[in-house]
Amino acid sequence: MNRIRAHQSALPLLAAAALAAPSAAQVRSTSPAGDWPAYNRTLAGDRFSPLTAITRSNAARLRQVCTFTLPEVTSLQTGPLVVNGTMYFTTDTISYAINAATCARKWVRVRHSATPGTLAVNRGFAYLNGRLFRGTSDAHVLAMDAADGHVLWDHVIDEKAPGVTIPMAPIAANGLVFVGNAGGDQVGVTGHVYALDARDGHVAWKFDVVPDSGPARATWTNPKLPVSGGAFWTSFTLDSARGILYVPAGNPAPDFDIETRTGDNLYSNSVIALDAATGRMLGWNQLVKRDAHDWDVDAPPILVTTRAGRAIVASANKNGLLSVLDRAGVSARGAAAPGMPDTMPLLWEKPVTTRLNVDVPLSRDSAVRFCPGIVGGVEWNGAAWHPRLNMLYVGAVDWCVRLKVEPEDAPVPEMGKTWLAAATPQAEMFDSASRARGWITAFDADSGTVKWKHQTPKPILAAVTPTAGGLVFAGDLGGMLYALDAETGQVLWQAATGQSTGGGIITYLAGGKQLVAVASGMKSPVWPGGADRSRILVFGVR
Repeated sequence: MNRIRAHQSALPLLAAAALAAPSAAQVRSTSPAGDWPAYNRTLAGDRFSPLTAITRSNAARLRQVCTFTLPEVTSLQTGPLVVNGTMYFTTDTISYAINAATCARKWVRVRHSATPGTLAVNRGFAYLNGRLFRGTSDAHVLAMDAADGHVLWDHVIDEKAPGVTIPMAPIAANGLVFVGNAGGDQVGVTGHVYALDARDGHVAWKFDVVPDSGPARATWTNPKLPVSGGAFWTSFTLDSARGILYVPAGNPAPDFDIETRTGDNLYSNSVIALDAATGRMLGWNQLVKRDAHDWDVDAPPILVTTRAGRAIVASANKNGLLSVLDRAGVSARGAAAPGMPDTMPLLWEKPVTTRLNVDVPLSRDSAVRFCPGIVGGVEWNGAAWHPRLNMLYVGAVDWCVRLKVEPEDAPVPEMGKTWLAAATPQAEMFDSASRARGWITAFDADSGTVKWKHQTPKPILAAVTPTAGGLVFAGDLGGMLYALDAETGQVLWQAATGQSTGGGIITYLAGGKQLVAVASGMKSPVWPGGADRSRILVFGVR
């Protein structure tokens, strides 16, 4: 069902490394508690920090410690990393390293692209053995020396073409860098997962979301249209014990016209499990079927073992649902026969924001209002987990749209151009930005019971980060930062930054103290709430 390009001689070593790797729980316990070494801290993606110095009792004393102001005002959605007291983060064109305790600049590396992406965004680095890895808007993957930022290798993916970008934060483990391309809303662009050798950037294997042939390709049933969709713009997660990579494939295109785009369009809008050593598909679940709303399965699927001992995948996505899947049957050593991979059955599914007219067909004759809108639900930062409380936390956008579908005979845009099939201009689609709100919801990981909900005055795009100190950190597009009681949802601290926040929120040790850093100041062509500065803000208890 997929096309694999592999250096066969390397696979036994890679498989052995994957199978000998520690469990996700062991990764959490052996990773330095004071570091934040991956986009979602752990390879399993749970975002949980074991640090306890900032607590429910002292959170009200959080104060700003230092600030790093970027030389650019940008669509800041980066998830910063902290390793050994240095913070690393990215924008579309610039890579940064600063002192994580003082915000003093260490190094800055600029790389402009001849084909900048429309959204001008990059979501961060992966880190492995003194090297940083990032994507670019012109379809390159770079390896950089963490000490000074110089480029060690530069790999151009083979699918480089108009509309193809790499904004996601990769992850790296066992000598491989796992990354995928974006651009699924563009004509002729489909999603691909790459495993690159961390030493020199060569392709160890490649997985195609839309296969060249076979049963999945047969679900794209209109031969007159270019197959488009199933791309990646957020991070991946890894079950280190089993050697299984989990990836969230985005929507098919044209986004809104399912009368023209017929069939099930596999494996778009799916959580897909891949053998991390070979790229072979081991399982999948298409969470959004016959998508007519641009409801990507987009956020990193987090991997946890619940209090009841269930191995689950928690996937919070643009459809405004938290979907929890059973991954116990997915095994790199017991894959199903080619063409018939095991699905990951749905255990429970609950809303995280307003859902309205979700089953009302879109029309070519009149506009239909639906929620979540095309930038609603959960975006690039997904769910998080608190192991002691057995709770899953999700931040979400509550913002609706109204649109009608373009005529059936509307021309297909040029290759690489955006292909929504909406007759309503973007400026007229959205409810007033003044009506856009946010939610933070806590769920019991086993039952799906809502433990608490907190509504924010503006959408939640920034990462939601739980800690062993009993807190959940979050931020909204109005620039308000929050520390909530992880058990009850009570707001224990809040601070106004004056700049819209849509990036990472992390906590770490530096200078002998637990600190909290926020990527603040997101100036985006898509989102309300502007910014005249993009900054890293660092807070500590005083």
